[in-house]
Parts: sequence; structure tokens; C-alpha cells
Amino acid sequence: MAELKEQVEKALGDIRPALQADGGDIELVDVVDGVVQVRLQGACAGCPMSQLTLTNGVERHLKNVVPGVERVENLAF
Repeated sequence: MAELKEQVEKALGDIRPALQADGGDIELVDVVDGVVQVRLQGACAGCPMSQLTLTNGVERHLKNVVPGVERVENLAF
């Protein structure tokens, strides 16, 4: 399980610069049974496009590079 979490964190590092360029960020909270739990931060937290970013950007990338990822959930603060 720790290895999967490390792989997810590394993959998030690939897309983090794009989020930071728009004034946001992403925090990995946990990985539970293939579900990646994250918190969008900064400008991403209140952005009306955040769900699209999460599914079409973050989730797609994680599914492509980390075997075992089924979906990504944004946890509210």
C-alpha cells in the first residue's frame, strides 16, 4: 500500500506544476482500495472548473501511470 501511495505522489508531481501555474495545488491525503483521495488547494479549491480538472486531468493521468488507481476523489477541507 505504501508503494502505491508513493507512485501516486510521484505522478502528482508530474502535474503539480500546471496546477501551481494557475495559482492552485493538490495534496495527496490517502489511497484506499484504488481510490486516490486528494485536496485541491489555492485557486483550484474554489474554481468552477475543478471537477473537470480532477477527472480529465488528474484522474486520467494517474490511471495512465499508476496501475491500480480506479478513481480520484476531492475531499473538502
